[in-house]
Amino acid sequence: MLAYLYPGQGAQSAGFLHRLPPNAAVRDTLDEASQVLGLDVLTLDSADALRSTVAVQLSLVIAGVAMTRQLAAEGLGPEMCAGLSIGAYAAAVGCEALAFADALHMAKKRAELMESAYPGGYGLSAISGLTEHEIEALARGTENDAAGRIYIANVNAPRQIVVAGSDAALAAFNERALAAGARKATRLDVSVPSHCELLAHASDELLAYSANVPFRAPRSTYIGNRSARPLHSADAVRDDLATNMRHTVRWFDALSVMIEMGATLLVQAPPGQVLTDIAADAYPDVRAISASTIAHDKLAETIRRRLG
Repeated sequence: MLAYLYPGQGAQSAGFLHRLPPNAAVRDTLDEASQVLGLDVLTLDSADALRSTVAVQLSLVIAGVAMTRQLAAEGLGPEMCAGLSIGAYAAAVGCEALAFADALHMAKKRAELMESAYPGGYGLSAISGLTEHEIEALARGTENDAAGRIYIANVNAPRQIVVAGSDAALAAFNERALAAGARKATRLDVSVPSHCELLAHASDELLAYSANVPFRAPRSTYIGNRSARPLHSADAVRDDLATNMRHTVRWFDALSVMIEMGATLLVQAPPGQVLTDIAADAYPDVRAISASTIAHDKLAETIRRRLG
Protein backbone atom coordinates (compact mmCIF):
# COMPACT_ATOMS: atom_id res chain seq x y z
CA MET A 1 0.00 0.00 0.00
CA LEU A 2 1.42 3.35 -1.10
CA ALA A 3 1.51 6.27 1.35
CA TYR A 4 2.73 9.82 0.77
CA LEU A 5 4.33 11.88 3.53
CA TYR A 6 4.56 15.67 3.37
CA PRO A 7 7.14 17.51 5.53
CA GLY A 8 6.61 20.58 7.66
CA GLN A 9 8.39 23.84 8.34
CA GLY A 10 12.06 23.32 9.13
CA ALA A 11 12.58 20.96 6.18
CA GLN A 12 13.05 23.82 3.71
CA SER A 13 16.35 24.82 2.15
CA ALA A 14 17.21 27.64 -0.22
CA GLY A 15 16.32 26.84 -3.82
CA PHE A 16 14.22 23.75 -3.14
CA LEU A 17 11.43 24.77 -5.52
CA HIS A 18 14.05 25.29 -8.23
CA ARG A 19 15.24 21.71 -7.66
CA LEU A 20 11.85 20.17 -8.44
CA PRO A 21 11.76 17.96 -11.56
CA PRO A 22 11.56 19.91 -14.85
CA ASN A 23 8.47 18.12 -16.17
CA ALA A 24 5.05 19.27 -17.34
CA ALA A 25 3.19 18.34 -14.14
CA VAL A 26 5.59 20.33 -11.99
CA ARG A 27 5.62 23.30 -14.37
CA ASP A 28 1.82 23.34 -14.42
CA THR A 29 1.73 23.24 -10.62
CA LEU A 30 4.16 26.16 -10.33
CA ASP A 31 2.22 28.12 -12.96
CA GLU A 32 -1.10 27.49 -11.22
CA ALA A 33 0.31 28.51 -7.84
CA SER A 34 1.75 31.69 -9.35
CA GLN A 35 -1.61 32.56 -10.88
CA VAL A 36 -3.53 31.84 -7.68
CA LEU A 37 -1.16 33.84 -5.48
CA GLY A 38 -0.49 36.64 -7.95
CA LEU A 39 3.28 36.29 -7.82
CA ASP A 40 6.09 34.22 -9.28
CA VAL A 41 6.34 31.41 -6.73
CA LEU A 42 9.94 30.74 -7.72
CA THR A 43 10.77 33.92 -5.80
CA LEU A 44 9.63 32.26 -2.56
CA ASP A 45 12.54 29.88 -2.02
CA SER A 46 15.57 32.17 -1.88
CA ALA A 47 17.45 32.26 1.41
CA ASP A 48 16.13 35.77 2.09
CA ALA A 49 12.54 34.91 1.16
CA LEU A 50 12.55 31.82 3.39
CA ARG A 51 12.97 34.03 6.45
CA SER A 52 9.23 34.59 6.06
CA THR A 53 6.86 32.03 7.56
CA VAL A 54 4.45 32.79 4.71
CA ALA A 55 7.03 31.97 2.03
CA VAL A 56 8.12 28.78 3.76
CA GLN A 57 4.62 27.40 4.27
CA LEU A 58 3.44 28.22 0.75
CA SER A 59 6.58 26.70 -0.76
CA LEU A 60 6.11 23.47 1.17
CA VAL A 61 2.51 23.10 -0.01
CA ILE A 62 3.57 23.76 -3.60
CA ALA A 63 6.41 21.22 -3.49
CA GLY A 64 4.17 18.54 -2.02
CA VAL A 65 1.43 19.01 -4.59
CA ALA A 66 3.99 19.11 -7.40
CA MET A 67 5.27 15.65 -6.46
CA THR A 68 1.74 14.30 -6.10
CA ARG A 69 0.83 15.53 -9.57
CA GLN A 70 4.08 14.31 -11.09
CA LEU A 71 3.37 10.80 -9.84
CA ALA A 72 -0.32 11.01 -10.80
CA ALA A 73 0.80 11.71 -14.37
CA GLU A 74 2.73 8.43 -14.14
CA GLY A 75 -0.37 6.56 -12.96
CA LEU A 76 0.59 6.50 -9.28
CA GLY A 77 -1.72 7.86 -6.59
CA PRO A 78 -1.55 7.60 -2.80
CA GLU A 79 -3.72 5.21 -0.85
CA MET A 80 -2.84 7.15 2.31
CA CYS A 81 -1.63 10.70 2.94
CA ALA A 82 -0.21 12.37 6.02
CA GLY A 83 1.55 15.68 6.45
CA LEU A 84 3.40 17.18 9.37
CA SER A 85 2.01 20.60 10.31
CA ILE A 86 1.77 22.68 7.10
CA GLY A 87 2.46 19.43 5.25
CA ALA A 88 -1.10 18.44 6.14
CA TYR A 89 -2.33 20.96 3.55
CA ALA A 90 -0.50 19.15 0.76
CA ALA A 91 -1.79 15.86 2.19
CA ALA A 92 -5.37 17.16 2.02
CA VAL A 93 -4.84 18.02 -1.65
CA GLY A 94 -3.22 14.63 -2.22
CA CYS A 95 -6.26 12.77 -0.91
CA GLU A 96 -8.59 15.12 -2.83
CA ALA A 97 -10.25 16.63 0.23
CA LEU A 98 -9.19 20.15 -0.79
CA ALA A 99 -8.54 21.90 -4.10
CA PHE A 100 -5.00 23.17 -4.64
CA ALA A 101 -6.07 26.81 -5.02
CA ASP A 102 -8.08 26.66 -1.79
CA ALA A 103 -5.15 25.01 0.00
CA LEU A 104 -2.86 27.85 -1.10
CA HIS A 105 -5.26 30.55 0.07
CA MET A 106 -5.84 28.85 3.42
CA ALA A 107 -2.14 28.10 3.94
CA LYS A 108 -1.32 31.75 3.23
CA LYS A 109 -3.93 32.87 5.76
CA ARG A 110 -2.55 30.40 8.30
CA ALA A 111 1.02 31.59 7.87
CA GLU A 112 0.01 35.26 8.03
CA LEU A 113 -1.91 34.68 11.27
CA MET A 114 1.00 32.81 12.82
CA GLU A 115 3.55 35.40 11.72
CA SER A 116 1.49 38.36 12.90
CA ALA A 117 0.83 36.73 16.27
CA TYR A 118 4.55 36.20 16.89
CA PRO A 119 6.67 38.23 14.45
CA GLY A 120 9.83 37.50 16.41
CA GLY A 121 11.32 36.23 19.63
CA TYR A 122 9.81 32.74 19.54
CA GLY A 123 10.39 29.42 17.82
CA LEU A 124 11.02 25.70 18.16
CA SER A 125 13.77 23.38 19.37
CA ALA A 126 14.26 19.69 18.57
CA ILE A 127 15.32 17.52 21.50
CA SER A 128 16.79 14.10 20.68
CA GLY A 129 17.39 11.35 23.21
CA LEU A 130 14.66 12.09 25.76
CA THR A 131 11.12 10.70 25.86
CA GLU A 132 7.96 12.78 25.89
CA HIS A 133 7.52 11.91 29.57
CA GLU A 134 11.04 13.14 30.35
CA ILE A 135 10.47 16.35 28.38
CA GLU A 136 7.18 16.93 30.23
CA ALA A 137 8.96 16.52 33.56
CA LEU A 138 11.66 19.02 32.56
CA ALA A 139 9.06 21.51 31.33
CA ARG A 140 6.80 21.20 34.37
CA GLY A 141 8.53 23.97 36.28
CA THR A 142 7.86 26.48 33.49
CA GLU A 143 4.06 26.25 33.52
CA ASN A 144 3.48 29.34 35.67
CA ASP A 145 6.04 31.50 33.87
CA ALA A 146 4.44 33.08 30.81
CA ALA A 147 7.75 34.20 29.32
CA GLY A 148 9.61 31.01 30.16
CA ARG A 149 6.98 28.36 29.50
CA ILE A 150 7.88 25.42 27.29
CA TYR A 151 5.27 23.53 25.26
CA ILE A 152 5.50 20.14 23.56
CA ALA A 153 4.85 20.90 19.89
CA ASN A 154 5.62 17.69 17.97
CA VAL A 155 6.23 14.09 18.96
CA ASN A 156 8.14 13.00 15.88
CA ALA A 157 9.58 9.80 17.33
CA PRO A 158 9.74 8.22 20.80
CA ARG A 159 12.95 10.12 21.53
CA GLN A 160 12.64 13.01 19.11
CA ILE A 161 10.47 15.74 20.58
CA VAL A 162 10.00 19.32 19.36
CA VAL A 163 9.25 22.03 21.92
CA ALA A 164 7.95 25.58 21.48
CA GLY A 165 8.54 28.77 23.42
CA SER A 166 10.31 32.10 23.52
CA ASP A 167 13.92 32.42 22.40
CA ALA A 168 15.11 32.81 25.98
CA ALA A 169 12.99 29.91 27.22
CA LEU A 170 14.25 27.64 24.45
CA ALA A 171 17.89 28.54 25.09
CA ALA A 172 17.49 27.71 28.78
CA PHE A 173 15.53 24.53 28.08
CA ASN A 174 18.07 23.27 25.56
CA GLU A 175 20.73 23.50 28.27
CA ARG A 176 18.51 21.70 30.78
CA ALA A 177 17.72 18.96 28.27
CA LEU A 178 21.40 18.36 27.51
CA ALA A 179 22.18 18.25 31.22
CA ALA A 180 19.38 15.68 31.63
CA GLY A 181 20.91 13.38 29.02
CA ALA A 182 19.59 14.57 25.66
CA ARG A 183 21.89 13.70 22.74
CA LYS A 184 21.07 16.93 20.93
CA ALA A 185 19.05 20.08 21.55
CA THR A 186 18.86 22.20 18.43
CA ARG A 187 16.97 25.35 17.48
CA LEU A 188 14.97 24.79 14.30
CA ASP A 189 14.67 27.20 11.41
CA VAL A 190 11.16 28.19 12.49
CA SER A 191 10.34 31.65 13.82
CA VAL A 192 6.93 31.01 15.41
CA PRO A 193 5.90 28.90 18.44
CA SER A 194 3.90 26.33 16.48
CA HIS A 195 1.54 23.70 17.88
CA CYS A 196 0.77 25.12 21.27
CA GLU A 197 -1.77 27.30 23.06
CA LEU A 198 0.20 30.45 22.22
CA LEU A 199 -1.53 30.23 18.84
CA ALA A 200 -5.04 29.66 20.20
CA HIS A 201 -6.39 33.00 18.97
CA ALA A 202 -4.80 32.60 15.54
CA SER A 203 -6.28 29.10 15.33
CA ASP A 204 -9.76 30.40 16.17
CA GLU A 205 -9.44 32.99 13.39
CA LEU A 206 -8.35 30.36 10.88
CA LEU A 207 -11.20 28.07 11.89
CA ALA A 208 -13.67 30.89 11.21
CA TYR A 209 -12.00 31.56 7.84
CA SER A 210 -12.17 27.86 6.94
CA ALA A 211 -15.95 27.80 7.25
CA ASN A 212 -16.09 29.33 3.77
CA VAL A 213 -13.51 26.97 2.24
CA PRO A 214 -15.02 24.03 0.32
CA PHE A 215 -13.81 20.66 1.59
CA ARG A 216 -14.78 17.17 0.44
CA ALA A 217 -14.58 13.78 2.10
CA PRO A 218 -11.10 12.42 1.30
CA ARG A 219 -10.95 9.87 -1.52
CA SER A 220 -7.92 8.16 -0.04
CA THR A 221 -7.07 7.83 3.62
CA TYR A 222 -6.10 11.08 5.36
CA ILE A 223 -4.34 10.77 8.72
CA GLY A 224 -4.91 13.69 11.07
CA ASN A 225 -2.19 15.70 12.83
CA ARG A 226 -3.93 16.12 16.15
CA SER A 227 -5.60 12.72 16.53
CA ALA A 228 -3.13 10.64 14.47
CA ARG A 229 -6.17 8.75 13.20
CA PRO A 230 -7.92 8.45 9.83
CA LEU A 231 -10.36 11.31 9.22
CA HIS A 232 -13.27 10.47 6.95
CA SER A 233 -15.40 13.60 6.64
CA ALA A 234 -14.88 17.00 5.05
CA ASP A 235 -15.52 18.75 8.37
CA ALA A 236 -12.96 16.59 10.18
CA VAL A 237 -10.24 17.45 7.66
CA ARG A 238 -11.22 21.14 7.82
CA ASP A 239 -10.92 21.15 11.61
CA ASP A 240 -7.57 19.36 11.49
CA LEU A 241 -6.07 21.90 9.10
CA ALA A 242 -7.52 24.92 10.87
CA THR A 243 -6.57 23.93 14.41
CA ASN A 244 -3.33 21.96 14.14
CA MET A 245 -1.29 25.11 14.87
CA ARG A 246 -2.52 25.09 18.50
CA HIS A 247 -2.23 21.36 19.22
CA THR A 248 0.66 18.93 19.56
CA VAL A 249 1.37 17.05 16.33
CA ARG A 250 1.39 13.31 17.05
CA TRP A 251 3.53 12.45 14.04
CA PHE A 252 4.97 9.18 15.32
CA ASP A 253 1.50 7.95 16.24
CA ALA A 254 0.28 8.90 12.75
CA LEU A 255 3.17 7.01 11.18
CA SER A 256 2.46 3.96 13.33
CA VAL A 257 -1.23 4.02 12.38
CA MET A 258 -0.36 4.12 8.68
CA ILE A 259 1.82 1.06 9.05
CA GLU A 260 -0.81 -0.74 11.13
CA MET A 261 -3.31 -0.01 8.34
CA GLY A 262 -1.08 -1.66 5.76
CA ALA A 263 1.26 0.97 4.34
CA THR A 264 4.18 -0.89 2.76
CA LEU A 265 5.93 1.95 0.92
CA LEU A 266 6.29 5.48 2.28
CA VAL A 267 7.28 8.24 -0.15
CA GLN A 268 8.28 11.62 1.24
CA ALA A 269 7.59 14.67 -0.88
CA PRO A 270 10.31 17.32 -1.23
CA PRO A 271 12.16 18.82 0.45
CA GLY A 272 14.50 16.62 2.47
CA GLN A 273 14.15 13.19 3.98
CA VAL A 274 13.47 13.75 7.67
CA LEU A 275 10.16 11.85 7.65
CA THR A 276 11.55 8.83 5.83
CA ASP A 277 14.54 8.82 8.19
CA ILE A 278 12.16 8.66 11.16
CA ALA A 279 10.24 5.83 9.51
CA ALA A 280 13.36 3.86 8.57
CA ASP A 281 14.73 4.15 12.09
CA ALA A 282 11.53 3.03 13.81
CA TYR A 283 10.27 0.55 11.21
CA PRO A 284 13.26 -0.88 9.31
CA ASP A 285 11.09 -3.52 7.61
CA VAL A 286 8.91 -0.87 5.96
CA ARG A 287 10.26 0.63 2.75
CA ALA A 288 10.64 4.41 2.86
CA ILE A 289 12.06 6.66 0.16
CA SER A 290 12.51 10.39 -0.28
CA ALA A 291 11.63 11.86 -3.66
CA SER A 292 14.42 14.40 -3.21
CA THR A 293 17.08 11.68 -3.22
CA ILE A 294 16.02 9.90 -6.42
CA ALA A 295 16.71 11.00 -9.98
CA HIS A 296 13.71 12.85 -11.41
CA ASP A 297 13.12 10.37 -14.22
CA LYS A 298 13.51 7.32 -11.96
CA LEU A 299 11.04 8.13 -9.18
CA ALA A 300 7.95 6.43 -10.61
CA GLU A 301 9.98 3.40 -11.70
CA THR A 302 11.55 3.14 -8.24
CA ILE A 303 8.14 3.30 -6.55
CA ARG A 304 6.69 0.59 -8.78
CA ARG A 305 9.68 -1.67 -8.22
CA ARG A 306 9.55 -1.27 -4.45
CA LEU A 307 5.82 -1.82 -4.35
CA GLY A 308 6.50 -5.14 -6.05
